[in-house]
Amino acid sequence: MIGLYSPGTSLIHRAPTLLKLFLLSLCVVLIGTSSNPWVVGGAAAGVALLFLAARVPVRAAAAQIAPIVLILLVAVPIQGLLSGWTIAALMAGRLIVAVALAALFTMTTTVTAVLEAFQNLLRPFRRFIDTDRVGLLVALTIRCIPLVSDIVREVLEARTARGTRGSLLSIAVPVVVRSLYAADALGEALIARGLDD
Repeated sequence: MIGLYSPGTSLIHRAPTLLKLFLLSLCVVLIGTSSNPWVVGGAAAGVALLFLAARVPVRAAAAQIAPIVLILLVAVPIQGLLSGWTIAALMAGRLIVAVALAALFTMTTTVTAVLEAFQNLLRPFRRFIDTDRVGLLVALTIRCIPLVSDIVREVLEARTARGTRGSLLSIAVPVVVRSLYAADALGEALIARGLDD
């Protein structure tokens, strides 16, 4: 979610985060359980209208949906041959709509708003759960995804620069070691700022 937010003043941008999260979850469940192609097609048209209403940049929206399309270029023919082309088309439509809805959510909702929503959602359980700690956990999780992605990219670039080819283990070990170093540094920084173990 870091760096994906597209500022705006549309109704979708201003909608409460918990409402957006609830509607996202509800739509994904309804689309995922529907076997009617018209429902999936209508949902796709609805998502396109939501993107227009949110006025997010087309290029940024396409960049969020493109990775799933690349995966579907391989998955749809396999699914079509094994289970039939109607089922393959339904699977592709469901995945594209779900990813597009998730992309719309992340492009119209700030990370801070998501964290506050999680804390508000857990507030009734504050007798049992430290909501601030859970909010910090979610924030760190969101922050660590691009951090680990950068580590993987750097390891792959270093491997390419050396001109070596190796097994998955030759990539995994440096990624895990560097991730553990980053986690240790993050833990020390949190302790230095007054958070306990």
